[in-house]
Formats: sequence, structure tokens, C-alpha cells
Amino acid sequence: MGPGKKTWTAALLATAVLMITGACGSEGADGAITLRFSYWGSDARQKMTQEAIKRFEAKNPDIDIEEEFSGFGTYYDTLATRVASDQTPDVITLEIRGLREYAERGTLADLSSAVDTADIDGKVLATGAIDGKQFAIPTGVNAWSLVVDPKAVKDAGQRLPDDTTWTWDQYVDLAAKITAGSGGKVYGTQQSFNPAFLQIFAAQRGESLYNGNKIGVSPETLKAWWAIHQKLIRTKGSPDAAKSIELGTQGEDRSLFATRNGAMGMWWSNQLGSINKAAGGKEVDLLRMPKAQGAAAGGMFLQPAMFYTAAAKSPHQAAAAKFIDFMVNDPEAGAIILSDRGLPASSKVLAAVRDKLPETDKKTLAFLEEIKGELADSPAAPPKRASAIEAVLTRYTNEVLFDRMTPDEAAQKLITEANALIAG
Repeated sequence: MGPGKKTWTAALLATAVLMITGACGSEGADGAITLRFSYWGSDARQKMTQEAIKRFEAKNPDIDIEEEFSGFGTYYDTLATRVASDQTPDVITLEIRGLREYAERGTLADLSSAVDTADIDGKVLATGAIDGKQFAIPTGVNAWSLVVDPKAVKDAGQRLPDDTTWTWDQYVDLAAKITAGSGGKVYGTQQSFNPAFLQIFAAQRGESLYNGNKIGVSPETLKAWWAIHQKLIRTKGSPDAAKSIELGTQGEDRSLFATRNGAMGMWWSNQLGSINKAAGGKEVDLLRMPKAQGAAAGGMFLQPAMFYTAAAKSPHQAAAAKFIDFMVNDPEAGAIILSDRGLPASSKVLAAVRDKLPETDKKTLAFLEEIKGELADSPAAPPKRASAIEAVLTRYTNEVLFDRMTPDEAAQKLITEANALIAG
């Protein structure tokens, strides 16, 4: 404390310091602000993020960034614990499925006028807004897509489909023919149980994944979705149930693609580069998702790969906003991060880095530009506790694939449990 200020006892001072530094960032003896920044990812993501942080600190010598980094598997549990114990990081990385929960509990600050969003597509930006407040800034965009190995398809004696017209039946048939044509050495496809897959499938049938605080998917659509998984297993277009479920818990570095034992699979488009790398650099392409017979729309959509948010209780919100602005809008940061957090949301940054993108990312950009006119509007933030829906969906999918429940029984129980979860 400066001269003339109230004198504090050592105990009171220690308590105050804990209160100030515990909740969010701190201010050092030299006046420098320390911001805590939480994010998840691979070692490669951490390395490039650290490089971007160094550039920011060089430009802003009065701000230090303290990383709180983890793998994805433990990220949200750790974050929830920190928020509950008043240890909220100053800058928090979130997915769209966790956004509403943290915003409505008062964890996040309104960044509406704090970060420059002029170069971000309005529809994409709107995914980070709730009740007129901009709680989150998108890092970059991607689309849930079908990934294919053209050589594996050709080696199995098959041709790539016309992805502007192909159907789910044709997808299942092609997968079975690839497995048979390879003599069982390469599976036609790897199964996916991601809610984004179900969201696209439901949209093709005129439904949505969520309808307010309820599940918008009908039992009939769930049963039709499970029927695709069952048929893939029955025709050997994919591995059996046990292997498919095991693969579903693993990252792309342990996928059938990575081991050169699969010709197709579904991932977010920004994962194409890591899939290519995990597979030893083999050629991979992106295709449109198949459609339901007679579907009026394909149901694919752009979604932010992730968001940057700031803590509402941070004593350094201006500094936090400056860091977020740098990570989203500065071409120097964009040149380091490239498409790791999705193709840059800022059109200015994308224009600056597009020639520097690796070839697989250029392929992703070309694909998204090709299908841009076909994409549905980016979905709004889902209900609170939507982050738990994936586990519910996976659990009942397992019950169906292992024949422990009929699709009728599983569909009814899933909807009842999910509705209770997101309404509560």
C-alpha cells in the first residue's frame, strides 16, 4: 500500500493477496498484469500458442500470459472445478456446447464493444451471443464433413461418389464394397457417434437437434440414424460394434485413417491437417455428407471450432479483451496459429495467411468456399448442460449396437433422459 494508506497486518495482507490472485489474473510488483489463459489441445497446439503468446507479450510488455493447458479429456472437469472454487481464468476457451451454461451462470463478460468484430461474418459471430450480449468471440470456422482416402477407394476397385447427389444407402453400399474389394484389409468407413452427425442427419429430415430446452429429434429419426450404424456393421462396411465404439473414444491419430485401415470417416474440417499427418501424409479429401432420400437440404453448417471468452470477475477485463483481440484479429497471430483453431474467423486474417496455409488446409478452405452457398445458418448456442448430451447419446447408441436395447426403447429413454438433463 502507498503512503497514507491503511496499514495491513501480515495475515490480512496474505488473505487479500489470495483473494485477488485466486479469482483471476494478478498484478505484479512491477505493475505488469498477469492473465491466466485456459485452453486444451495437442502438443503441437501448445507449441504454436506459446509462440503467439510471446508475440503478444512483446507487443504488450505490461501484460504477461500464464497458460493453463490440458488435454481435451480433462479440460472441462478442471475448468468447472476452478470456476466453482472462484479460480476462474481471465481468458477461457470454450466450445459452443458449453457456452450457454457458463454465460447464464454469470461466469463470462460481455465483449460486445471490447473486441473488434468488424471482419467476422455476422452469422458466425452470432453463435457467440446470448440474449443480445456477445459473450464469446469465434476463433475460426469448420464444418462436419466426410473425409475420404481416394487411393484406398480406387485400390478397392471403387470410384469416388458424386457427393452432390449421394444418399445414405449409397454411402453404406460403397463402404461395404470397399471392405470387400480390399479383401477385408481396409474398412470402407469408420463409424462416428458425434452429435454433429446426428444434427445434420436430423436437418435433412426437417428436424433440429434442439428445440429450445428440449431435444428436437424425433424417435423415428434416432432409429433411422442408428439403422445406418447397424447396417454398416452388418455389411462389414465398418468394424464390428466393439471396435467401432473403441475407435469412437480415440483421436484421429489412432483412427483407421492413421493406421491406413480405413477409406472414409467423419471429422470436423479443421482436423484434415492432423488426419493427414497422422496417416503419414497420404492424400485425403473432403466430401459433402450424404443425404436422406428426397431431402431438400444437406444440413451441413459452419460452426466455430472454439471461442475465446473473458471472465466476468476478472479485474483486468480490458487486458483480457486486448489478448483476445490479438489472437483473433492480428495477422501475426494468424500466421502462427493458421487453421489450428479453424480457418480464421477474421476475413482480414484469412486473407493474410491463406497463401501460408499447408496444402491440406488450402484444400479445406477450397471445400468450404465451394459449399458455402449450401450451408445452413450456424446454429445458436445449445441449452445449458448440452455438453453432457454427447455422453447420453453415446451410451444409448452402445445399447442399440450391442443389442441390449431395441431402437424403440433406446430412443424413448434417450429423449426422456436428455430432456430432463437440459431442462433441469
